[in-house]
Amino acid sequence: MSWGAAVTGRRGRQQTYSDAAIQTCLSMKVLFGMALRQTTGFVESLLRLVGLNWTVPDFSTLSRRQKTLAVNIPYRGSKGPLHLLIPLGTLLRNALPGSGQHRDQD
Repeated sequence: MSWGAAVTGRRGRQQTYSDAAIQTCLSMKVLFGMALRQTTGFVESLLRLVGLNWTVPDFSTLSRRQKTLAVNIPYRGSKGPLHLLIPLGTLLRNALPGSGQHRDQD
């Protein structure tokens, strides 16, 4: 999974964010019932807490790209609170150069 979009070689402006990044943001939006602007702020805060200095798609980018992506969230029958687990180790291994090395191991 890559946060930034791959180069397509087509004419025109290239996409800045990958489909996976957009789907992650839209999944958060659906799971927590937030508006697009709230989602942007939430994901920005989440990335800051994890210690990643990545840019986050703005609400207009999310709005445009959500028309072409299908976000599949399985039905959750429970009315209780949602506990979302994000595997930090996997996120860091895939995000940082030197695959498998954590940032604090220098």
